[in-house]
Amino acid sequence: MRLVTVVGNRPQLVKAAPLSAAIRDAGIDEVVVHTGQHWDAELSQVFIDELGLSEPAHRLDLRTADVATLSPAIRAVLEEERPDRVMVLGDTSSTLAGARAAAAVGIPIAHVEAGLRSGDLSMPEERARIEVDGLAALLLCPDERSAETLREEGAPGRIEVVGDVMADATLRFAPIARDRVPPPHPPGTYVVATVHREANVRPERLRRIADGLSRLDEPVVLPAHPRTAATLVREGILLGSNVELREPLGYLAFAAAASQARVIATDSGGLQKEAYWYRVPCVTMRPSTEWVDTVEQGANTLVDDDPAEIAAAIRGAVFPVGAPPLYGDGRTAARIAALLAGVHDVATL
Repeated sequence: MRLVTVVGNRPQLVKAAPLSAAIRDAGIDEVVVHTGQHWDAELSQVFIDELGLSEPAHRLDLRTADVATLSPAIRAVLEEERPDRVMVLGDTSSTLAGARAAAAVGIPIAHVEAGLRSGDLSMPEERARIEVDGLAALLLCPDERSAETLREEGAPGRIEVVGDVMADATLRFAPIARDRVPPPHPPGTYVVATVHREANVRPERLRRIADGLSRLDEPVVLPAHPRTAATLVREGILLGSNVELREPLGYLAFAAAASQARVIATDSGGLQKEAYWYRVPCVTMRPSTEWVDTVEQGANTLVDDDPAEIAAAIRGAVFPVGAPPLYGDGRTAARIAALLAGVHDVATL
């Protein structure tokens, strides 16, 4: 079997590490296409280097998140490679472009992280999830909640609950990260913050988020996405002396910092889950989340962009005692590889 996997940003590269290993073990010929949606070396190449990934067979180097630009380039690769299946991950522009390209060529699609919904159609990620799930032949869900969502929507593809491949990556790499890279401050004495979503880098929202982070009395380590840093500079948005604006961190350095933070404050979907697996309380600076279970367990607090609520939530954040495991057991990549290879029952994997 020949598989094309489409990646384009940091989280997809992290997910690709355990997936590619399991896919090789299953005897599948995988061809990785990197769209170049994240083109900064610190946001892409460093992940390939640190995670030991094979070089992508196709580097499109498109340097854009425009789906209309990405999709034809991916389609050209698919017409050249003629794979049996295309795998897309998550909810990015590269995800949607890969799915559209595969559908146009008539190649079955497997969607990793299928069925996730925030309920907020103003998010481009939400619209991408819905469209990709409508195109996919194999819907690989992280939990039963997302599978039930797809059933209710009448999704045409085969639905399988496999767990979350990010759990595989976190369990595999976090101990390595803590062993190799010292945290930026003594463990449990600082906040790690990330802000990158399109809505949150608009000047007024970013100004309010910066205000909230600046009200804290403890260090806030803020590794800035390039477009976040550009907006801060362009708009003259000031940060408090407690906020440490940094260049993007490599994966291991970031994992070491985040896993030993007192609190993680973010607008990232993936980092909400990682915080849960690290047993670090999370404050999500968005009006909604796909990872509802983390909120229901009291490990994650939604605050949107109100500065006072951001500061108060971070000050009071505590990870709940006895919080149950969520979203995976470290065997998700093996289940996905088995399904791709044609195994019909992966319940015992």
